[in-house]
Amino acid sequence: MIKFDKLTPPEYGERIEIVNGELKVPDNPIIPFIEGDGIGPDIMNASKLVWDVAVEIAYAGERKISWFEIPAGEKAIELYGEPLPDDTIKAIEHYIIAIKGPLTTPVAGGYRSLNVTMRQTMDLYACVRPVKYFSGVPSPVTHPEQMDIVIFRENTEDVYAGIEWKQGSPEVKKVIDFLNENMNTRIEYDAGIGVKPISIRKTKRLVRKAIKYAIDNNRKSVTLVHKGNIMKFTEGAFKDWGYEVAVDEFRDYVITEDELWDQVKDPDGVTPTIKEGAFKDLRGGRNAGDPGDRIVIKDRIADQMFQQVLTRTNEYDVVALPNLNGDYLSDATAAQIGGLGIAPGANIGDYIALFEPTHGSAPKYRGLDKVNPSSLILSGVMMLEYMGWIEAADLIEDALGRTFMDRKVTYDLARQLENVEPIKTSEFGKEIIKRMSN
Repeated sequence: MIKFDKLTPPEYGERIEIVNGELKVPDNPIIPFIEGDGIGPDIMNASKLVWDVAVEIAYAGERKISWFEIPAGEKAIELYGEPLPDDTIKAIEHYIIAIKGPLTTPVAGGYRSLNVTMRQTMDLYACVRPVKYFSGVPSPVTHPEQMDIVIFRENTEDVYAGIEWKQGSPEVKKVIDFLNENMNTRIEYDAGIGVKPISIRKTKRLVRKAIKYAIDNNRKSVTLVHKGNIMKFTEGAFKDWGYEVAVDEFRDYVITEDELWDQVKDPDGVTPTIKEGAFKDLRGGRNAGDPGDRIVIKDRIADQMFQQVLTRTNEYDVVALPNLNGDYLSDATAAQIGGLGIAPGANIGDYIALFEPTHGSAPKYRGLDKVNPSSLILSGVMMLEYMGWIEAADLIEDALGRTFMDRKVTYDLARQLENVEPIKTSEFGKEIIKRMSN
């Protein structure tokens, strides 16, 4: 039996286990949750009610989540004197699956981002963000319905490794001296320095997870996004190692975009020829030969990709990126479908998974029962899917879509629609439940 310093697990419920490399989820799993700072209590209360009712309806009362609150952020400081106690990490690792509300990160001083700390401490190396449009949600683009991608962003390397030295410090002077004297660089002495590590092992495990997801979910393509034209030995290597995983480990399931181009070349093997069935603007990159049932593996330079998710949205499906590119692209694509308020997320390792909304804690709205809980609700949908409880997940997603279509929305969306009065966070959750029951 696991022992905590100040936490008491629920008496009802069982632990999720890993058996032969697969999750074994009981009918009454114990799921730790972090309420979150700022708006966390408002959106967590509404979301838990939605998840619980969906499970009750989908499985006629035969399944039920046993919730186990664990502290982080402000609550943890009150109870433990620190924002991320060992008890919280221990609980997530022991129970395998957890979900959290938003946590406040001080902009300057204070403590380091708790989100980043949890990802690195538990090696939750894949930040997974599905980006999908719901009809009825206001959007700044003409065809938001073409957006349906899943982003796999590497969580532990690149700039999030947090390796840097402050301008003017003795440490940064040593680094600059070494680089200028030994590596033929010309770095200014008034610079700060950061290190951007990208490794074979961590790149390959991320791309491997993205390809497995594409196979399991009948997706049509996986795109590797990088800035390899400039940073050849980090981001360019990310692309190369990603292709190696695809070809070496998934040969029966994939075909590369270059191989598709080979199908439409002239006999001289050089000049592409437009043939029947070629260059079609179909999702999955089917703009060359015919991939059949195989997943297309392709790559795009980061700045090109930012344009193409706007101009050729339906050509992209699953996307794998290093950390910083993934950070930008996640928010940019979320903007196309209505914003971070309806964009879910998860941090996933080999097995441990921590689900979370993609927005911040918005402390000025604390306790106002005002904000949109959809990002957290949909993060719970991802959690249910990860558990294999697909029926409950589908029930929520369908009811949420109908709630949007009926123009029952919180203030963030209501202000973008004509003649729509906003409803409260708690009321929004109840509107979803109403549509699950009908």
